[in-house]
Amino acid sequence: MDDLCDSEPDIIHARIGFPHKTSTSFLVKFIALWMLSVTLFAAIAPPGVTKGLHRVYSLRQTGRWLLNPTESGRFDASALLSLSNGILLTVNDKSLPLCRIDLKTNGFATVVPIPELFSLEAVREAVGNPRYAPDTEGIAVDEAGRIYICTEGQRWIFRSEADGSGVTRLDIDWSPVKRWFNPKDGNAAWEGIAVGDGRLYLANERSVGRIVVVDLAKLKVIDDFQVAPAGKAARDIHYSDLCWWKGDLWVLCRESRCVLRVNPTTHSVISEFDFAAIELDKNNIYLSALPFGFMEGLSVDDHSIWLAIDNNGLPRRSAPTDFRGLLFRCSRPDLQPENEN
Repeated sequence: MDDLCDSEPDIIHARIGFPHKTSTSFLVKFIALWMLSVTLFAAIAPPGVTKGLHRVYSLRQTGRWLLNPTESGRFDASALLSLSNGILLTVNDKSLPLCRIDLKTNGFATVVPIPELFSLEAVREAVGNPRYAPDTEGIAVDEAGRIYICTEGQRWIFRSEADGSGVTRLDIDWSPVKRWFNPKDGNAAWEGIAVGDGRLYLANERSVGRIVVVDLAKLKVIDDFQVAPAGKAARDIHYSDLCWWKGDLWVLCRESRCVLRVNPTTHSVISEFDFAAIELDKNNIYLSALPFGFMEGLSVDDHSIWLAIDNNGLPRRSAPTDFRGLLFRCSRPDLQPENEN
């Protein structure tokens, strides 16, 4: 260290950002303190692997259900939302209304439409177009119980009362963040939505992956940022869903096959949850030549992380004639004692 500091003072100062005349002894003390802080962080943090300054966990499935729609036709589950009454909602990206997932004990779950939650007729009336075709990709709920959905191609946000009445389209000017939009790819827009502390969070899926923040009282864009998994600071991060839980924003990264727990104020990643082993398991993996995964639904509670697959009408490798999607429940490893992780 002494030889390096004596031979390359300008480089060391430039990299760390200290004035040119900072002494070598001060640098050594600074580095020692920084290493001590990292050590202390690792000692007091819950079990997991430390990468950078956040913890990385591997998720294990504690529940697995094949999704059985009650209506005929293809069903691509493109979002998840757990309501305060325990009801788990999802949506077929090319149809409405929202649906309820009824979990069974035999590894199957029934997907039941809820006519009063964003019926196609109500949404068409809100946009003034009787031929509007849905492209719904996210569901959220606010503190008052009002429910929100986002559409991808049109970048529209709809809101209803808790009982499904009063469907309206929110008039939001996206020009402050238009530089992140790909004008040639309408399938790279809003892919997830969350609401918390009076703010609306929207996931710009890719080209470039970006999280946009809206003040709900003013319906104005107030912030935008990007978060990425450890060691993957790529320009294009694929975001496929968002969830708000007890003050934190949770971000589903489809391409990286992980979930990020994010501080919504500092935009720093608190922890990371890798689900690659689940999605790539021989009984779960779908037939596809695409390099990224299919997870598009995320919901978080005090005990579990829920994940849903939008399989785009494709079958699993282990069942080439089965075109149903999958729902997973994973116990939260960040809340488990070290000897149980």
